[in-house]
Amino acid sequence: MTSPANRVLVVGSLHYDIMVDAPHLPARGETVTGSRWYPKFGGKGGNQAVAAARCGCETVMLGAVGGDGFAPFLLDHLEQAGVSREFIEIRDDSASGMSVAVSDEQGDYGAVIVSGVNLEIDPGTLDNARLWQGAGILLLQNEVTESLNIAAAGMARAKGIRVCLNAAPARPLGEELEPLVDILVVNALEARELCDVPVDDLASAGRAAAALAGRFMVAIVTAGAEGVAVVAAGYERFCLPAEPVDLVSTHGAGDVFTGTLCAALASGCDLVSAVRAANLAAARHVSARPAG
Repeated sequence: MTSPANRVLVVGSLHYDIMVDAPHLPARGETVTGSRWYPKFGGKGGNQAVAAARCGCETVMLGAVGGDGFAPFLLDHLEQAGVSREFIEIRDDSASGMSVAVSDEQGDYGAVIVSGVNLEIDPGTLDNARLWQGAGILLLQNEVTESLNIAAAGMARAKGIRVCLNAAPARPLGEELEPLVDILVVNALEARELCDVPVDDLASAGRAAAALAGRFMVAIVTAGAEGVAVVAAGYERFCLPAEPVDLVSTHGAGDVFTGTLCAALASGCDLVSAVRAANLAAARHVSARPAG
């Protein structure tokens, strides 16, 4: 008997994040006095894998860490969250990915990432039957090389596994990858990069999603505090307003949204129910005081 295909497989990045709280983001040449700093598990791939696992969905991740002091922190966090780390490569001759993010008093942030070993993941590591066993959806992001994403998406397509791409950070989407993507998730900035439709409210998010739906089976545009818009084959266009919350920080909200979305879809939810679950999870995330 074939095992059910209800796992989320994440191929993506792991970062050791250094978070800084400050009254405002620094302007060019400005030194701002912050109130605290703390380490945080991160990387879009890692964050999305953890979000999926916390939904109770079996989650496997393929990624890499370096031979440095950041690696144990990242690996331990994956294990504690219930994400399989069987396919996380440890490369002693490379540096782990990391980032520095500054959050202001309004909950907005700016960040700089240094990808390190995330750009060295060998697409050949995808050729392992155990990696794909039981996978119902493949989740990708733009913090690894496009060649890795193409290889992963191509293998998923050959196996009949849905492919979700969170096209973040924004970068041009290559002609080889685009036809392999079933579900596209982007925020306002990324949507404008891909379809040249400015997004500043829920209506414009809907227009951007409609423009992208000409290229993808499912196009989802998140618009921050405005909500989320979805256009998909077989569904009428639908928009969900953001849940009313007291904002603490938007950092990582998109990752929680995408990981939860994929977990819900892998578990058998329809698209509308999955988007509702993801929207609620993101709202809870932005209103929670981060540990540290």
